[in-house]
Amino acid sequence: MTSKYLKIFIFFMLAFGFSAHAQKLITYEAGMGTRHPENSDIWILYQKVKAEHDGMWLYADSALLNTKKNDFTAYRHIKIILNDTTTITGDSMYYDGQTRVVNIWGDSAVLVDGKTILKTPQMSYDRNENRATYFWWGHTVNGSRTLDSRKGFYFSDSEDFEIYDDVTLRDSSSRLLTDTLYYNMKTEDAMFVGPTVIYSDSTVIYSTYGTYNTSSRQSWSYEGSRVVNGSKILTGDTLFFDDNRRFGEAIRNVCIFDTANNLTCTGRYGQTDQHRRFSFVTDSALVVKADAEKPKDSLFMHGDTIYVFNNGDNEAELIKVFRHVKSYRADSQSLCDSCNYWVKDSLMTLFGDPILWYDSMQCTADTILATHDSAGLKLVNLRSNCMLIERLDSRRFNQVKSRNMDAYFVKGEPSYVDILSNAQMCYYLTEEDTVISFVDSVLVKQPRKSIVGVNAGVSTDMRVYFRNNEPVRVSAFGKPDMQTYPDAKLPEEWQRLVGFRWEIERRPQLWSDVFLW
Repeated sequence: MTSKYLKIFIFFMLAFGFSAHAQKLITYEAGMGTRHPENSDIWILYQKVKAEHDGMWLYADSALLNTKKNDFTAYRHIKIILNDTTTITGDSMYYDGQTRVVNIWGDSAVLVDGKTILKTPQMSYDRNENRATYFWWGHTVNGSRTLDSRKGFYFSDSEDFEIYDDVTLRDSSSRLLTDTLYYNMKTEDAMFVGPTVIYSDSTVIYSTYGTYNTSSRQSWSYEGSRVVNGSKILTGDTLFFDDNRRFGEAIRNVCIFDTANNLTCTGRYGQTDQHRRFSFVTDSALVVKADAEKPKDSLFMHGDTIYVFNNGDNEAELIKVFRHVKSYRADSQSLCDSCNYWVKDSLMTLFGDPILWYDSMQCTADTILATHDSAGLKLVNLRSNCMLIERLDSRRFNQVKSRNMDAYFVKGEPSYVDILSNAQMCYYLTEEDTVISFVDSVLVKQPRKSIVGVNAGVSTDMRVYFRNNEPVRVSAFGKPDMQTYPDAKLPEEWQRLVGFRWEIERRPQLWSDVFLW
């Protein structure tokens, strides 16, 4: 019995009434063995201990076998073979043959399941569910992927992980931090719950609930989600992002921020394509070009669809707005069918029956180009079928018409306007006087403009000079034919020039009016 080479084979029947699994006895081999001096049900085993239970093999330097309870405690150089591909190693272990649960601990308990390697100071393995459990930090490696968490479960049959507390999922190109993670090693699908951050080479994703695949590098995020790429931020109720294609998609409450250019796009649906360097939003789409120094001078534009194109430095370069386009600035407003806005130059080009309003003026043409600077409007170019209209009262309108026009501004105020090719003008001459009246026995003086005549006529070209937003002089070039009429005798054809249309009811009065068509 005490011989070094003695092989001991003992088979014991467990108590009647155990389950089918628990009825099976633990069998063993050992170089040496003896009964415990205080408990004859316990065998003390030494030297190359080997045990088997229901297809599982256990190896150790020494062990205690309780034949009555059918449990097994082993020490040093523990190795458990669960099947052809799954093993567990550690320093000490306890196995209950009735519950079929292994508890193993040491400096490092290691579960190897195919290519998956789980290391933890203490591990429990339930053979009934083929489930590993740890509560003292686990580190898992599978190829280039690693998982770290304070506690977790691993299901060997499905290769599913459920891990909690300070979770980190890493692969060769990304890192995911969260509180709760469900991850499958075969499909590489991860579902995260709780505040989550996903880092990649150039993108950071923030969310509180969603999925991520470490192979395709595609993510779906559903709560508190945003994608950050340099100065660009994409948010929405639902976010999809493909990190391989640098492509993002957002649904409901969509917002695209460009912090470098103080640019914001909002809508109910949007996409961003970083490889092709553009983003777009649609459905209640709005783009806001904020003025950090003068917030009241911020530009608001609405259209059915808004595209933002970036340059090679990932800076917003061009904004294109299509269908039912309206814009609002404190100093000017517009509407058209489509619009191009060059961000760096603050140049807005309006196409498709455009209208531009400035102060009391309405500008129409086939195409309108408006350039702004820090003071406001700098230059307005009207091309083909141009007309300027200013209303004096319900029936009188100042009007200028030509093929092309160029309006120049200084510090946001008009300096002069060049009226080029086939110029026509109808302009009311006024003078200021004072109206004196008594209000509650108090003398009140009010300035008033009185109409003294009307200038009307044609010329090849004209130039109108302004001071304090008022025209002060008109120069005509190339065979001018101008007449001055009394107000009451102005010919009917000059009262409304051909192409006249007054669209003041469509002018945005507030930034929110850009949504009204």
